[in-house]
Amino acid sequence: MRIIAIVLWSCLVTLPVFGQDITGSWNGLLKVQGMQLRLVFNISKTDTGLSATMDSPDQGAKGIPATSVSFENATLKVGIASAKIEYEGVLGQDNIIVGNFMQAGQSFPLNLSKEIVEKETISRPQEPVKPYPYYEEDITFMNEKAGNTLAGTLTLPKKDGVYPAVILITGSGPQNRDEELLGHKPFLVLSDYLTRNGIAVLRFDDRGIGASAGDFKTATSADFATDVEAGVAYLLTRKEIDKKKIGLIGHSEGGIIAPMVAARTKAVSFIVLMAGTGISGDQLLLLQSTLIGRAAGVSEEDLLKTQTINKGAYDLVLKSKSTEELNKELTAYMTAYIEQVLKDDPAQSLPEGTTIEEVVKVQVDGLISPWMQYFIKYNPALILEKVKCPVLAINGEKDLQVPPGINLEAIKTALTKGGNKKVTTVELPGLNHLFQECMTGSPDEYATIEQTISPVALTTMLEWMQMLWR
Repeated sequence: MRIIAIVLWSCLVTLPVFGQDITGSWNGLLKVQGMQLRLVFNISKTDTGLSATMDSPDQGAKGIPATSVSFENATLKVGIASAKIEYEGVLGQDNIIVGNFMQAGQSFPLNLSKEIVEKETISRPQEPVKPYPYYEEDITFMNEKAGNTLAGTLTLPKKDGVYPAVILITGSGPQNRDEELLGHKPFLVLSDYLTRNGIAVLRFDDRGIGASAGDFKTATSADFATDVEAGVAYLLTRKEIDKKKIGLIGHSEGGIIAPMVAARTKAVSFIVLMAGTGISGDQLLLLQSTLIGRAAGVSEEDLLKTQTINKGAYDLVLKSKSTEELNKELTAYMTAYIEQVLKDDPAQSLPEGTTIEEVVKVQVDGLISPWMQYFIKYNPALILEKVKCPVLAINGEKDLQVPPGINLEAIKTALTKGGNKKVTTVELPGLNHLFQECMTGSPDEYATIEQTISPVALTTMLEWMQMLWR
């Protein structure tokens, strides 16, 4: 999921001003891919004309200097050249500037006024409203192996009783216990549904996120698996939990982690993989970028170029023995590629004010992170072969991040190869990576869809679990 980033640069250029006074703070609400960002342009007079800064309160950014600003014939223009940001709007008699915010070739409507702007309320009809008809408890548990304390929420159908239980495992990126993203709280909706139907649910903040301790940035999927194992150990201490009916539900990366845990502990009696992967990380990333790019209208020629450069980078990661050596190899590889592109196509250029070295460093830093190196090299089939408990693997038909056909087949093949005869795979028509009913499956749709999880996905998981216990 990509959100257009507002890049911060420290440079200031002023241009002369003509016409009426435009000084002061101008507030607007930028809507990008379903996200809402409050922006403030602060315009002031100088001895030579005008100067401006921009604030982005929701990103914790303040005083971003503009590289150009002008106001002529009621038209305001503000530029931050290094970030490829431009704003142009016309001031009306109602004291509202009607205009467009542009970055990296994309344009979005953005009107400005002197009034303070608040975010609009987004409808999420599936989110439960307190008081809940079940018991809820904030808890903590210790991962002794990592030395960090995890914080989460345990929901029980009633305070007293003995119940089957599941642990919810989040997808990639820093996630809180609700797996909150793009205005949605999938795990809040899922835990509410399951608990209302008689199943206890433990969901927790990723290490280093929310109320959980630990270092998220240096962790890999294998590290997160030890956090889940600690969660299983915690549930075994609770008198309200049926020790023979503890399962895991993992979404996306969580669908990689759940088999790791299930293969190591018999305390896990079943797992559900929501858009879990069955192919190696490098293959998945190549397929994912092609499908998402195609859905966004990228030409086949450009998709092929991207595929080629990415494959070359991933191959270096696959062969690497040390991060230091990988850093050097990727830096040389990316530098040579960018230099060749600039040489072959004079129309291509770097963002103003940046160097090849700076552009390359951003790319390389992402690839040499512990998580990315592990993910690219990881082959989930090798662990799936060791999973002996019942497995339900579900994918949305329109999932572009973890394409259903190749992944469901790979999951089934690996489990069957290991002798597991309790395997169910289901491709759910019309659903995307978040299991929302959608049009195209593109990540651009996620935030704009009111639905958080399709009822079909919810009932598919519940009915499968209920069948296990009959």
